[in-house]
Amino acid sequence: MIAVDGLTVEFGGTILFKDISFAINDKDRIALMGKNGAGKSTLLKILAGEKIPNGGKVSAPKDAVIAYLPQHLITENKRTLFDEAAMAFSHITEMEKAIEVMNNELSTRTDYESESYFELIEKVSALSEKYYAIEDSNFDSQVEKILLGLGFLREDFQKPTSEFSGGWRMRIELAKILLKKPDLILLDEPTNHLDIESVQWLEDFLIQSAKAVIVISHDRAFVDNITNRTIEVTMGRIYDYKVNYSSYLQLRKDRRIHQQKAYDEQQKMIADNVEFIERFKGTYSKTLQVQSRVKMLEKLEPVEIDEEDTSHLRLKFPPSPRSGNYPVIAEEVSKSYDEHVVFSKASLIIERGERIAFVGRNGEGKSTMVKCIMRELEYEGNLDVGHNTMIGYFAQNQASLLDEELTVYQTIDDVAKGDIRTKIKDLLGAFMFGGDSWTKKVKVLSGGERTRLAMIKLLLEPVNLLILDEPTNHLDLRTKDILKSALQDYDGTMILVSHDRDFLDGLATKIYEFGNKKVKEHLGDIKYFLEKKKMENLKEIERKSVM
Repeated sequence: MIAVDGLTVEFGGTILFKDISFAINDKDRIALMGKNGAGKSTLLKILAGEKIPNGGKVSAPKDAVIAYLPQHLITENKRTLFDEAAMAFSHITEMEKAIEVMNNELSTRTDYESESYFELIEKVSALSEKYYAIEDSNFDSQVEKILLGLGFLREDFQKPTSEFSGGWRMRIELAKILLKKPDLILLDEPTNHLDIESVQWLEDFLIQSAKAVIVISHDRAFVDNITNRTIEVTMGRIYDYKVNYSSYLQLRKDRRIHQQKAYDEQQKMIADNVEFIERFKGTYSKTLQVQSRVKMLEKLEPVEIDEEDTSHLRLKFPPSPRSGNYPVIAEEVSKSYDEHVVFSKASLIIERGERIAFVGRNGEGKSTMVKCIMRELEYEGNLDVGHNTMIGYFAQNQASLLDEELTVYQTIDDVAKGDIRTKIKDLLGAFMFGGDSWTKKVKVLSGGERTRLAMIKLLLEPVNLLILDEPTNHLDLRTKDILKSALQDYDGTMILVSHDRDFLDGLATKIYEFGNKKVKEHLGDIKYFLEKKKMENLKEIERKSVM
């Protein structure tokens, strides 16, 4: 068991959380929830030993292994992918070397009766016993299994890690963590760089093989599938529920209803007593009663209501100008980089009003197809954007196109029209621009903040074809709900590139799957697609077993 006892963290006079305590037990799958800035990532860093709290402590057994995957991590080295992943077993290879060195020393020494010789024998015997007690000594097969599960190909194994993008390096770090089989795995947004198949594999691994897990994630389906406990960090304290995320939401709603009722009752009681005091404060016969009530009000602990959930804010797109019947028609479109074929002779027809999802493993051409539609890349074949098609495009690089000299508020005020102009601050707050952050200039914003600001800006512009490439990567669950609700009400055509199943559920009505240099159309929503894929995978396994 790992115990958190009386943790307190303070930044610049502001208390992030105070005197929080909880225990982490074997087989706990904990979702760490709370608004951005509530202290979730800070709490993970304290558990990982990377931050020291102002007060309190974390206690763990001496031999407990705690592994931490942060949100942002870039590693640079010259090892191959396989060798880097195998570093998870470096402690075992070091044991092998130490045993070899000691055995060599024993074979060359002749002071058989000396005390140091006996000490060396005891040392090599203890280390050998520990080494041979290790199970699953076939490390190569374990490394291969984990890497393939996380979406790497066998031909990637001997590539140097420097050839992989930041997202793929995050997967390498995740592979090393999983291979260590730690007592506690701490994951901060682990699905941001995983495709749908890899997310499903990670779910199965964590459920079947992990000991204890704490995860921060905006992927509701992922969180619901793997967790059995939810800890919410809010207003400097925690609430601990022995349920998954969806059940927690209902309990949280019930909690706020009870808090509101208690608050209202207390306010009425205060008002009644204040009225009594004001009415009788000059009356001699009521002096003791007045003084008693004044003291009672002075000692009264005010009932607090937890932070308001902003997901009730409904954001509506401006009405879409009417486009032609077919905003996008692609016929036998191919894209290659030198010898590398991304996709070949891909065809797709997107009708006005359709809601399309591009899905598939990373690197199979989803974003490349989007860039072809946007005319950002050259290609072979025919690709037509239909009559009067006005495209609103969101990708990670959209953030770099913002005017750096404008404030956050000015950026949105410039594009807001109609009633939404009276709710700009509410809208900014819903997308995590709280306090005075709306007065900041764009040039001082972080990458994540710029991305969210670019998303708000896009939502307010009148377009009839929305193309969103991984729009949820920097959004928490509440903010994602606001975006999803707006997209459900959107009356134009939509193309979504996303690995987030929960986000796609209820939005996409047709799927284009990218893989093996081809693009395949699936009629139906994301649930139907995933069910169908599992059936196809089973058939493939059966075919292989027959051969």
